[in-house]
Amino acid sequence: MAKADAVPDVAPMPRHQHLIVTVYGLYARNQEGTFAVADLIQLLGDLGVESAGVRSSVSRLKKRGVLVSLRRGGSAAYKLSPELEDVFTAGDERIFAPRRARKDDAWLLASFSVPEAQRHLRHKLRTILTRVGCGQVSPGLWIAPGNLADEVEQQLRRAGLMDYVDLFKATHLTEGHIHEKVGQWWDLPSLEALYTDFLERHEPVLQRWQQRDGEDSESPELLKQAFADYVPMVTAWRRLPYMDPGLPEEYLPQNWHGLAAQELFTKLHELLGPKAQRYAMSVVGAN
Repeated sequence: MAKADAVPDVAPMPRHQHLIVTVYGLYARNQEGTFAVADLIQLLGDLGVESAGVRSSVSRLKKRGVLVSLRRGGSAAYKLSPELEDVFTAGDERIFAPRRARKDDAWLLASFSVPEAQRHLRHKLRTILTRVGCGQVSPGLWIAPGNLADEVEQQLRRAGLMDYVDLFKATHLTEGHIHEKVGQWWDLPSLEALYTDFLERHEPVLQRWQQRDGEDSESPELLKQAFADYVPMVTAWRRLPYMDPGLPEEYLPQNWHGLAAQELFTKLHELLGPKAQRYAMSVVGAN
């Protein structure tokens, strides 16, 4: 891994739409899923996004069905689509309370068969299975730790694809080959590179905040800076727990950076999360 001083002290800012989704997921549900446009513009402005960029990104999210427009107290506002509430709830657990499978846990197998006349659904199925962290054993057989069974089924039902899929809990009997097989079923090198990048870009953030220990924890400027560091960090992190199925540590490569990255995320979440929450709520309450 590169040395900390070989990368910028500030991680690159994620895309505007991704930041908006993070802000809604973290804070809007305390406001019945709704933010006034003025609140959203101020919060995103604190992240360096100009108002025109906020309005453009909100418009795209509305077209995608992520946000719906309404009036609140006579002002323009946007609300999370009610259809996505269970998605965000499941995301909370996946992102903030991940569970790593144990060596003796069962595996989940997903077998699917799609008629040739509906072969366009194969790509949709593969996309969903990949997105929830499944690995590919063969073109029609996918695998994941057994504790992902409920989430996999939920995603497939939401997409109307369960008629094409059979789900099984299974035990792998050729234990001696499991490390080799895991490396074939999942693209671990690509995931390792993402974890390494997260560490390189956010370890300096933790170090900077550790050096601020002892400052007034209720200082408006400190809370604002915590918000500005926390939201992009969560945005950068939140896709990784979906790409990582939470394989047992025994099946991971030596010196797997995913474990260190998870520890770093947890430390930053505990250090910055409450401060960022107080700042966001102060903005919403002031407007």
